[in-house]
Amino acid sequence: MKKNYKKYFALFALPTLIAFVISFIVPFLMGVWLSFCKFTTVTNAQPVGLDNYIRIFTDPNQDFLHALGFTALFTVVSVITINLIAFALALLLTRGMKGTNLFRTVFFMPNLIGGIVLGYIWQLIINGVLLNFGVDITYSAQYGFWGLVILMNWQLVGYMMIIYIAGLQNVPHDLIEAAEIDGANKWQILRKITIPMVMPSVTICTFLTLTNSFKLFDQNLALTGGAPGRETSMLALDIYSTFYGRNGWEGVGQAKAVLFFLMVAVIAFLQLRLTRSKEVES
Repeated sequence: MKKNYKKYFALFALPTLIAFVISFIVPFLMGVWLSFCKFTTVTNAQPVGLDNYIRIFTDPNQDFLHALGFTALFTVVSVITINLIAFALALLLTRGMKGTNLFRTVFFMPNLIGGIVLGYIWQLIINGVLLNFGVDITYSAQYGFWGLVILMNWQLVGYMMIIYIAGLQNVPHDLIEAAEIDGANKWQILRKITIPMVMPSVTICTFLTLTNSFKLFDQNLALTGGAPGRETSMLALDIYSTFYGRNGWEGVGQAKAVLFFLMVAVIAFLQLRLTRSKEVES
């Protein structure tokens, strides 16, 4: 029976492989090629070498570098706050409280709402609060920054909480009871037993929050649109604005997209290496 599986494995995998090559590999390779070209459509692309990449860093507006700094700061704050709040909620909801299933459902529901819708909803909420002070979310970059952080937390905390709950439920109770008998307090149990045992969940949640925060687009577009003056533009929105909003900059926008992909890939790889090493140590 196993020989038959091996014999026909390639045949059954071929349709998926063809779809993957056509829908991902080919467009990706074309995108890399176009990042070295000046073009308005794919058919009139003319190679220009590294000019597009040079223009990214010599642009007087420094849009890309500013978006990179804003995105990096937002990602750090979001990853820390989302994971801390999600883990704290997971601890509370694994202690046998009444109505736990209802709380889990309520916290998870925001993750089901689309990014554009969330952006406009929170724009209305935040502007409603700021209206009392005679300003709106586009008045200052700080308002936009913390608005994005609040929105991202509201959307992802419930999702990460579910993953942490699954990890916490796999921590052996016998191990915790043994630690309590030996005189360990709650903080020692959390630091020495609980957290090391849920490191696989930490790896998954950190990866998801890191990548989702770094490539945020829909919420950024709907909540602030980069205002005021592109000060709250994140990398994905800056790439979009460059590609579609500046004539003759299509190649530069494509070059930014390639750099964006490389940065996300490298950061995600380093994060996985770091947290997985902690899993092994645990």
